[in-house]
Amino acid sequence: MPYTPILATLGYVLSPDGKEVLLIHRNARPDDPAFGKYNGLGGKLEPAEDVAAGMRREIREETGLEAHQLILRGTLSWPGFGKNGEDWFGFIFVIPRWSGTPLKSNPEGSLEWVSIERMLRLELPLWPGDKHFLPLVFDTDPRPFHGVMPYESGQPVSWSFTR
Repeated sequence: MPYTPILATLGYVLSPDGKEVLLIHRNARPDDPAFGKYNGLGGKLEPAEDVAAGMRREIREETGLEAHQLILRGTLSWPGFGKNGEDWFGFIFVIPRWSGTPLKSNPEGSLEWVSIERMLRLELPLWPGDKHFLPLVFDTDPRPFHGVMPYESGQPVSWSFTR
């Protein structure tokens, strides 16, 4: 059977000094499967857009910012990740150059600048699998990573990646 995941983007907007990242605190809708968690920005690709255009659109919609530079840090396959067991495939970016003033919030929750170190130390409520791939997003290795993280019942059951 062919693998037909939902295609998505996940982006991390960096502060001008590169020490903080703009995250969404998903605190607006109690019925949200990610309620209470902090997450990067992004979402599903639309049928007629490429990955970069989709990432730029999501950044604009969720933050009010215009992304001027996207750096692909990796790809991640999440079989079984969706609330009904749907498979997801994400393109993960850092966004070091942008313009505008970020919104304070959007319909999903509040936007907050968070220290990258604090996030990497897991001092925030994150998706359970974030601890595996976030270090690869923010390390100094220029090679993109390509990971697989199957989920069952809302939890990752394994993790592997190559570079």
